[in-house]
Amino acid sequence: MASRFSGMLHHLSRRRRIGFIEKIADFVRNLPPSDRAIAGILTLVFMFSCLVGVIALERTVLVRVPAKGGELAEGVVGTPRFINPLLAFTDADRDLSALTYAGLLGIGPDGLRPVLAESYQISADGKVYTFILRANAKFSDGSPVTADDVVFTVTKAQDPALKSPELANWSNIRAEAVDARTVRFTLPKAYAPFLEDTTLGILPAHLWKTIPDAQFPFAKLMTEPVGAGPFMLTRIVRDRTGVITEYDLKANGSYALGRPYLDGIRFLFYGTGDALASAYRSHKVESAYGIPVAGARTSPYSRVFGVFFNQEQNKTFARLEVRKALSIAIDRDHISESILGGFATPLIGPVPPGSGVNAPVLPSGDRITQARKVLTDAGWTYDDAAKKWTNAKLKLSIDPVTITTSNVPELKALAGSVQNDWQALGVTTSLKFEDPTTLVSTVIRPRKYDALYFGMVIGRNQDLFPFWDSSQRSDPGLNIALYSNKTVDQLLEKSRQESAGAARAEELQKASDAIAADYPAAFTHAPDFVYALPKSLQGVVLPQITTPADRFATVATWHMRSEWVWPFLVK
Repeated sequence: MASRFSGMLHHLSRRRRIGFIEKIADFVRNLPPSDRAIAGILTLVFMFSCLVGVIALERTVLVRVPAKGGELAEGVVGTPRFINPLLAFTDADRDLSALTYAGLLGIGPDGLRPVLAESYQISADGKVYTFILRANAKFSDGSPVTADDVVFTVTKAQDPALKSPELANWSNIRAEAVDARTVRFTLPKAYAPFLEDTTLGILPAHLWKTIPDAQFPFAKLMTEPVGAGPFMLTRIVRDRTGVITEYDLKANGSYALGRPYLDGIRFLFYGTGDALASAYRSHKVESAYGIPVAGARTSPYSRVFGVFFNQEQNKTFARLEVRKALSIAIDRDHISESILGGFATPLIGPVPPGSGVNAPVLPSGDRITQARKVLTDAGWTYDDAAKKWTNAKLKLSIDPVTITTSNVPELKALAGSVQNDWQALGVTTSLKFEDPTTLVSTVIRPRKYDALYFGMVIGRNQDLFPFWDSSQRSDPGLNIALYSNKTVDQLLEKSRQESAGAARAEELQKASDAIAADYPAAFTHAPDFVYALPKSLQGVVLPQITTPADRFATVATWHMRSEWVWPFLVK
C-alpha cells in the first residue's frame, strides 16, 4: 500500500514538472518573433555564464598536472655507433645512452639524485660507498637490476682491453656485490667527486657477459640497447649504406623513477650543423641544441675556452708578464657578443660560471694600452724596425706565435679574433687549423703546439686536478698548459679529499685564484648551452651542462599534455 502511494506521488510530481515545462514552451511560442529572439539570446547568455562559472570554479578548486602523451622530434648532428655507456664516443652515442641506460645516481634539477639506487652511505674515512638498489629496478627486457650487473659494468670499465673512456674514473676501485641489492665500492683514498662517477649507465650482465672484448664494438646490443633508462628502442631506420638516419624511442613503463610523460622521442640525424638548422627551420625537427634562435633555452656549459701556452715549445711563454700581456689584450666582449651572439660569458679564470667559485675581475679600459704597460714595466721595449718586443736584459724577444686550433668554423673565428688582438699589441701571430678528428692524437697528446685554442670540460664536480696538477702534464694527463705550481698541487689534492661542501669550495677558490694569477692560459669565455624547444613542451629543467646529453637529465618529467584533477589525487 505504501509503495503504491509513493508511486502515485512520483507520478504526480513528474506530471507537474512536465506541465511546467510545457507551459514555458507554450509561453515562448506565443511570444512575438522579436521577443522570442531576445529570449533565445538571454537563454544562451545564461547558459554561457553558467559554463564560465563552472570552469572558473574548477580552476579554483582543481590543479593542473602533467599528462601522458605526445612525441618529440629531436635533431642531432652525427650518427650513433656505440649506444653503450662504456664506449659512447659521439654526442649522438651519449644522447641515446643517456635515454636508454640509467646509473645508480643520475643528474637532477638541483644536483645528483638516486635512480637505480634507493639509498647510499659513505664511510667516515670517505673511502667506502655502499649502495642499496631499488626493489623495482628493471631493465627494459623485464629482468631485475642486481648488484652483479653493477659489478659487471664496473669491471668492464676497468678492463684495459676494452679501452673505455670510463677507465680513468674507475681504475683502482674495488666493486663487490654484498647481496643481490647491495653493492660496495672501496676507493684507494678519499675522493669527494666519486659520486659523479656513479651516474655511469649499468649494463645487463646476462646479455653482455658472453661477448668478448674484441666483439663488444660489433655486438647487436651496441645499437639495439637493453638498459634501465627512461626510454627504450622501438625502431631504427637506415639508409642504403647502413647508416642510421632515424632512431625511435618509446617510454619505458618499468623505469625506476616512473614512466615518462612523453610517449616517445624520435631522433633524426644530420651530417652538418647547417643541415640540422635547415631541418629545424622547416619544422622537420622540433628540438635541437646548438641552434641560437629566439626563445631558445640556455644553461651554463661546464666548459672553459682559452689559448693555452706551451712553455716548453715557446720559451718566451715562461715569462709571466708575457702571458699576462697576451691575456689582457684579448677583447672578450667582442668574442662573447659579436662572434657567439651573446651566448657566452667572458672569462679570465679557469672555472666556469655557476660553479660557486668567484671568478677574477675582467680587465676594463683600453686593453692594448694596459697590455703594453705590463710589458714595458717588466723591461720590454718594442723594436719598430724588427716589429717585435725585445728585452735586452733577458736577451729575449717575442717571436711570431702560432695559434693551433680545430678547423671548426666557430673556433676558427675565435682564434682569428685573438690573432687580431695580439697583432694589435705588436705580436706577430699566425693560425694553424687541424682536423678535429686528429687534433687530439697528432697535436694535443704529443704537446706539439705553440699556443692552443681549446676548451676544457670541467664537469659539475669542479675537479681541476686533471687539468692543472703538475702530475698531469704528460699524456694522458689533461694539463695542456704544462702548468706546474706546488701550492696549487696541494690545494687540488686537498679539495679532492674534502667531503664538506664549504671546505672544498674554499680550497677550489684558492686554487682558482692562484691559477688565474699565473696566466698559464689566456682564458676567453665559457659558452652557454643553447637548446631550441617547441613551446608545447613543458617541464624542461636544464642542469649545468657538461656534455649535451645532460639536457635529458629531467626528461621523465617533460610533457606536452596536461589535465585538471582534484588536489587530493596529486602525489
